[in-house]
Amino acid sequence: MTDDAPFPTNGLNDTVHQRHRLGILTIASESDRVEVSYLREALELTAGNLSRHLAVLADADLVAIERGYHGNRAKTWIRITPAGEAALDAEVAALRELLDRHG
Repeated sequence: MTDDAPFPTNGLNDTVHQRHRLGILTIASESDRVEVSYLREALELTAGNLSRHLAVLADADLVAIERGYHGNRAKTWIRITPAGEAALDAEVAALRELLDRHG
C-alpha cells in the first residue's frame, strides 16, 4: 500500500487505550460526574487497581477527582475534563479508522 497517511494505530494514546482507563473515560463522558464505587463495580476492579488508573488519568489531566460527602458518607466522584473528552474522541476516531481499513 502506498498511502502516505500514518497507520491508524499510530493515533492511539497509550494512556487512554488501556482497557480500564478507556472504560473509565467512556463512562465518565456519559454523565456530569460518576461515583468511584460505580466505576469499581462496572469495570470489576479492586479499589487499589481503580485508584491507580484514576491517578494515571488525573496526572494526565484527563479526569478531575472530587471528594465530598453525601449525607454522612464520604464519597469520591470523577468527571472527565475537556482534555479527557478530546483524548477520548481522538481514541475513538483512531479505532474507527482502523475498523474502516479492516472492514
